[in-house]
Amino acid sequence: MIARLSGRLDDTGVDWAVIDVGGVGYLVHCSARTLSSLGDRGDGCTVYTDLQVSENDMRLIGFASGAERDWFRLLTAVQGVGSKVALAILSALSTQDLQRACAGQDAATVARANGVGPKLASRIVNELKDQAGGLPVAGPGLSVAAPGSADADAVSALQNLGFKPVVAANAVAQAQGELGDGAGLNDLVRVALRLAAG
Repeated sequence: MIARLSGRLDDTGVDWAVIDVGGVGYLVHCSARTLSSLGDRGDGCTVYTDLQVSENDMRLIGFASGAERDWFRLLTAVQGVGSKVALAILSALSTQDLQRACAGQDAATVARANGVGPKLASRIVNELKDQAGGLPVAGPGLSVAAPGSADADAVSALQNLGFKPVVAANAVAQAQGELGDGAGLNDLVRVALRLAAG
């Protein structure tokens, strides 16, 4: 599977981009947020990708961050959410907004996306509320922590100390930003505790 593309932005449309990688143009479907982060035609860019295969179609979906891709995969696992609806949600909401909405059972926020009615929005927040707390908030260039990683263990430690999932995840993400990628579990928990308590 193609996991990432790095190349030159060749062309863009309403919901797609063509990325030239070594002379081969890859058509990548993207959210509005990802498209706006790619830069101008001719600029170098990198997208994280997910390959969607159906009986009569194959499409490459592109994301500005690993976190956005992970949320796309979570969204498309919900019954009634296809790739178009998932991209519409990721166009309307950042991963931070989406995490807060799911953790806080805020269906109205999710329903702001095109093509998402109240019923579907409720199903999305109900099915993803548990996953939302375990995912550190990730901005561009930060990806979601893998289970068993120091980030995930730090989130779990804060939750065990009584912090709400979304508070724990936000604090650990901020601590990660302060300490850098190589931060150990003890340092992450120490800094995240200070941030969560403050």
